[in-house]
Order: sequence, then structure tokens, then C-alpha cells
Amino acid sequence: MAKSDEKKPKTAADAYGAGQIQVLEGLEPVRKRPGMYIGSTGPSGLHHLIWEVMDNSIDEAMAGHGDTITLRLLPDNMASVEDNGRGIPVDPHPQFKVSALELVLTKLHAGGKFGGGGYKVSGGLHGVGVSVVNALSTYLKAEVRRDGKLWMQEYSKGVPQNKVKSVGTAKGTGTKITFQADKTIFETVEFSMKTIVDHLRQMAYLQKALRLNIFDDRDPAKSTGYSFYFEGGVASYVRHINRGKDAKHVNVFYVSKHDVATDVEVEVALQYTDEYHESVYCFCNNIFNPEGGTHLIGFRNVLTRELNTYARSKGYIKEKDTNLTGDDVREGMTTVISVKIKDPQFEGQTKAKLGNPEARTAVESVFGESFKIWLEEHPRDAEAVIGKCLLAAQARAAARAARETVLRKGVLDGFALPGKLADCSSKDPKRSELFLVEGDSAGGSAKQGRDRETQAILPLRGKILNVERARLDKMLANNEIKSLVIAMGTNIGEAFNIEDLRYDRIVIMTDADVDGAHIRTLLLTMFYRYFPELVRQGHIYIAQPPLFRVQVGKEFRYAYTDEQKEKAAKDLAAIITAKKNSKVGKVGEVRKVGKEEVVDESAAEPPSEGGEQQDLVIDGHKVNVQRYKGLGEMNPEQLWETTMNPETRVMKVVTIEDAEKADEVFDILMGSEVAPRKRFIQTHAKTVKNLDV
Repeated sequence: MAKSDEKKPKTAADAYGAGQIQVLEGLEPVRKRPGMYIGSTGPSGLHHLIWEVMDNSIDEAMAGHGDTITLRLLPDNMASVEDNGRGIPVDPHPQFKVSALELVLTKLHAGGKFGGGGYKVSGGLHGVGVSVVNALSTYLKAEVRRDGKLWMQEYSKGVPQNKVKSVGTAKGTGTKITFQADKTIFETVEFSMKTIVDHLRQMAYLQKALRLNIFDDRDPAKSTGYSFYFEGGVASYVRHINRGKDAKHVNVFYVSKHDVATDVEVEVALQYTDEYHESVYCFCNNIFNPEGGTHLIGFRNVLTRELNTYARSKGYIKEKDTNLTGDDVREGMTTVISVKIKDPQFEGQTKAKLGNPEARTAVESVFGESFKIWLEEHPRDAEAVIGKCLLAAQARAAARAARETVLRKGVLDGFALPGKLADCSSKDPKRSELFLVEGDSAGGSAKQGRDRETQAILPLRGKILNVERARLDKMLANNEIKSLVIAMGTNIGEAFNIEDLRYDRIVIMTDADVDGAHIRTLLLTMFYRYFPELVRQGHIYIAQPPLFRVQVGKEFRYAYTDEQKEKAAKDLAAIITAKKNSKVGKVGEVRKVGKEEVVDESAAEPPSEGGEQQDLVIDGHKVNVQRYKGLGEMNPEQLWETTMNPETRVMKVVTIEDAEKADEVFDILMGSEVAPRKRFIQTHAKTVKNLDV
């Protein structure tokens, strides 16, 4: 054999050839990467399956082909959605030669929303909704009432189990999808009735005169149900959001109109309250856009312009005075903006932001014209709105002056950090974390026990200001808030810049008692209202210090609940018993086992200092239980190993899964009205865990 013909060892490059290129066909990509299609495989992704099926039924209603949708939660974690629309076509598709029903359920990007003939507007734009649900379900059954017959087909993990066939006669038209989510893909397959009710109530507000029925039939003995139907559209939605708040004007502004020039349906409602923050909810084709988009930009431009024009024409703003800013006119405003557009352009499958330029034009035209008329026709309401805006402008000017005084140039560069801040040595924000600790005692333990390179400690003395009832100027007069803002480095209000954040993780570490819970709530309120981007991007955490230290002999464990405490005590007693049985002798006796001398380990050590001491006896063994009411009761080593060590600690990341619900809860718990807070506490008192009285 010639040298040139000798076989050479294969390299990594040689091994990578055409054979390694994998082609995923049909619904395989969905099962391979479910997060790309439904956002996550957690509870939000699970419920996204229901939203995708509901979107198709709501699209039928938007097209004028149905007025009732019924959702049922069934035993074995199944769900069904039934509408009285036209019913998915079942006749063979001219190109693919299979039933259109099977095509819709087994092919991505197949549906009646692309050619222009099936739907004028729709929420399920991508055509992947129901096919994705099919792919991620161990079982799915599609039933269609059409042409006087009931058609049916069943699937398993996206694969048809039979042909589409007629199984009887049927009156009327409609589609029913019954599915069971695949428990090998999702973290949980148990649907939350509360999450579903909140979402479908929102959908009923957005689609006028649509009846949405929800039934929980998982336990036949305890079936519950709700039915939503609203004639008022998004105006009813604004009243719902503002219930319990002090409205500045009785008449809710509302307009619903088709803009002929852009072929966009625009529906807007707004009302001002005595709150200090803005609540705005944007939708396109009934799909929530949490990041807004072009329709929100158009609305804000017109709102600022029209209020300034009206205020100047009526003499509320003098010639020498500056105009109201966007922040001034949006303080305390609750707004719902809903547009319906033929070909929406969203950012990503989750549809967080709308990008259509024509949506901005349509909202500016429809809202601008109607709002100008509303201000003229409701002078008393207009006066209340302008008064609220002028008051906000005065407060903002005071806040700006306070911020410039407190957060002067150079402070945020680290030259004048708060004196009580024990900063970390690392200057890399990605490696750094800031612990907000309650009181000097816990602060002292945390400072001694921390990793000085990456962990900074900021002790907070007492309870910070309740920002739900205060504007920015009063906030910055509070020393604890001022120190926190300076330490974070992001600035606040108009000057906020998340790029300047000095710590990737901001950890709230408070005591496990009533005062600690109150301080934690006050801090969360501040972050939610004034630093929402930190929450959205996952920078805010809550530390989970243990409640108990359970010790038997030299063995000990930490426990976070009463159940864990009892289990730890029994487990440790069993361990010591096993050791005694394997090395028979008196407690503390020195004896030989093999060639080595050992001491019986059931000889108890004195318990660590701190915390309430409780002695139990289990199986003849003395069990010492320490109850930590405060972090200061832990020594630095204990605080490190339980709460601060990245290798062993447990922390909760703070998220905003439902912005409207979060806004409502913060308003109830931290607002000025006592009655709603009392009702909330009475309603939820029995479900509270770890109540410390």
C-alpha cells in the first residue's frame, strides 16, 4: 500500500459530516425545544396551552362567527375548550390531500390566518398554536360540528391515531379540543383555576358581547363555575382595575372606532385616580403586549399633546410656564389600549411588543380626535384631570431638585457610597450581590460571615417609607431609601439607568417574623413601583433563612418548616440509634472497634448560642431545637452556611407573572384605603403559612 493511501486518524472535523445533520420533521421541533414555542415548561408554559386553544376560538368570535366559549378542567389533568364558531374544515386539503383538520393539528404554520380569506384579524398569528398543543399533549381529541355531522380525530404526542371520521349527527357548528399535557415535558400538569379565571375575565373585557364560561370539573363532588360577559368593552375593564381607588373623574373616557385609512380597529379607555403611578395595559388582537409597542407610543404622544393644548387654551398653563411632560400627564392614569389589525408584527412568539407603524397612526388619529372632543364636552372631568397633572408636575419638580441634591454627580461612581455599606471588593457587577439586612445585629453577623470579595451588606435601620403613599421627593428624604438608591447605582425616576447597576443580585434578607415580613413587603413595594425593570430582569431575590436548627449529639440539620423540623428530629435520632447499635458501649465510652479507638457519637455537645431553645426526647435521645426568630440570633458561620453560601443557600427570585394582579395586591396591602385591606386579610387568613404571632 502506498503511503498516500494509509488511513489517518479521524479528527473532530472529519467526524462532523452530513450524517450528523439532524432534520426534525412535523412536530418534532416542538417536543425537542418546547420553550421556543410556549416560553417555558413551567406553570406559565402549561397554561399557555390553554391560551393557544382559546385564541383560536376567540379569533372566530372576533370574525363574527361565534359568541360563546366554554372551558372545562377535567379529571386526570385534562382540559377542553369548546366554541360555537364555524368549526375547523374537515374536507381534504387540495395540496396535501389530507383532512384540513389533521393538517391544522399536525403542521406548524398551517391555518386560516395567512391567505387573507379565513380571518380579517386574529391573535394566533403564527399558526403554530393548536399544533403545538397537540405536540405537547399525551392525548388530544378534536371534535368538529359541521354540515350536520360530528367529526372526530384523536392524537398522541402529535401523531394521529386514526383518520378524521364522522361519529354521529350534530346541531349547529363549532369546535371542541380536549387535551392532556405531557407530564414528561412540563414541571407540573395541574392547572390553576385562579390563573385561568383572571386571564379569561381579561379576554371577556377585550371582546365585547362574548360569553366565556369556565367550569372546574376535576372533582365532580365540588364542581365550580364562572361566566363572564361584558357589553362595555375596555371601559368596563378600566372600572374593574380601578375598583376601590379614588377616581378623579366619574366619566371614563372611551372610544371604539375603525380607522379607515389604516384599516385598524382602535379601542381606548382611560381614567385618572389619586395614585402616584401609571397603570397601562396594551393589547393587539386580544393578545397582551407587556412591553407595549407602536400603539402605546401613539397614545402617549397624543395624550401629552392634547392635554397641553387644552390646558393652555383654558389658561391652566400660563404663556411663560413650561408644558406638562409625559410623566406629568401619566401619573395616576389607568389605561387600556386595544387594537385589532390584519397583519400584526410581534417581537417573538410570546408577542410582548407590537411593531406595526400603522397601529401608531391609527391610535393617534382615533384617540386624538375623540379625546379632544371628550375634554370639551366634559369640562368638570377635564378640570380634574388637568389639576392632577399640574400637581404631578409640581411634585416632579420638587423630586428632581431633591434627586439632584441627594444623588449629585460623582456619588454613583463610588466616591461617596453610604458609610454603613460594607461593600465587596469585586467591581464586576455580574459577580457581585447586595444583601439588604434588617438591623445592625443581623448586619454584624452578615458582615462577618460573608464572602468579602463578592457580597456587600447594607443594614437597614427600622422600616423604610411606604412608597405607595409617597412621591419621589419624600422618598429621597428617607435615609434608608437614599442609601439603597446610592448603593445600587442605577439612580431613580427619570434618570434611572439599569446599565449602572452595581450588583447583579439584590437580596432581601429579613427576619422570619411579622416585622421582617413587613419590611420585606415595603422593599418589594419600592422595587415594584420605582425599579420595575430590576424585577422584570430577575435582579431581586428573597433570602430563605431556616427557622430551626435541630441537633442530636454531634449531628444537626436546618429546617424551614415545622414539618421539616419534625422529620429532621426523627431522622437524626434514627441515625444515632443506628450508630449505637453498630458500636455497642456506654455513651462517651472509649473502646476499640477493629484496630481503632472510637467514642460513642451519641454524646451530646452543648447547643449553639442564640434562638429559643427547646429540648425534646425521641427514641431515648435528647433532641435540641433552636428557633431562630431573627437573623441576629445566628452566629456568622451559621448565617453563611444556611443563607449566604451560594453552594448551599435557598433563594427565591421575584417575578411579575401578572402585572395587573400584582398592581392590585400592592394597592390593597399598601394603599390608604383600610376596608379593601381588611377584606383581603379576612379572605386569605386561613391560607397563610408560617404565621408568627
